[in-house]
Amino acid sequence: MKRFPYLHLVLFVLTFFSTLFAGALHAGVNIVNEPLMIYKGFPFSAALLLILLSHELSHYLASKSHRVRATLPYFIPAPTFFGTFGAFIKMKSPIYTNNALMDIGASGPIAGFIVSVAAAVAGLFFSDIALVPRTEGMIILGDSLLFSGLSKLILGSAPAGHDVLLHPVALAGWIGFFVTSLNLIPVGQLDGGHILYALIGERHVKLSKALIVVLVVLGVVAYEGWLVWAVLLIVLGFRHPPILYPEMPLDPRRRKIGWLALVIFVLTFTPVPIRML
Repeated sequence: MKRFPYLHLVLFVLTFFSTLFAGALHAGVNIVNEPLMIYKGFPFSAALLLILLSHELSHYLASKSHRVRATLPYFIPAPTFFGTFGAFIKMKSPIYTNNALMDIGASGPIAGFIVSVAAAVAGLFFSDIALVPRTEGMIILGDSLLFSGLSKLILGSAPAGHDVLLHPVALAGWIGFFVTSLNLIPVGQLDGGHILYALIGERHVKLSKALIVVLVVLGVVAYEGWLVWAVLLIVLGFRHPPILYPEMPLDPRRRKIGWLALVIFVLTFTPVPIRML
């Protein structure tokens, strides 16, 4: 008899409230003076949770379809700019083939990416270009190739001294792109590591090490957070756990899906995601 997933449900509810709080702040609500206005954070919270949920449930369903034991998603609430540290599932049995590995690794980022694009496009239609005075302590969000392109397509280019004021749903889309790119870094046991291992096997180790060097360089010259990621990925290890039947080749359709996922990584990667004046 399966136990009711109390922990998963409690973490999801807590993450709903933490993202609701963050969304209200992004909507300009002073929570201390206007606590009942917290409902204005719902568009941000709903969009972001839908992105995370689509990502993790796609992993979960792909695992189930290949008879790989996996948990339901664990959501992580956090008092941060995003209101969460994301979500994850745990694999509890080995992965059998390259095809299964590709399905499990690529399904989450691609599903989350699709929902993120929808959120970004919808939110940008409600965003504005406005004169924004640059003040000390102001947080500036960087742009990926895709988000920048969508912003210019929908809103046009911002003139000097102006910037895009993102609607909370557009901000959720931006976060979705950022989370997608982080998961698709092709190193170790990240989703991108699963995909790269399914594509090229043990040769992925050399490329993973080269990408760590790239992250270190970016951490020195662009954004210090990449140094943290580089250290974390070194600790977690470059190598990917072997699959049970490596002799079974990756089929052509899944190979195309793998390369598509790596293209999504390039389009959503933000060299300088956040900086403060």
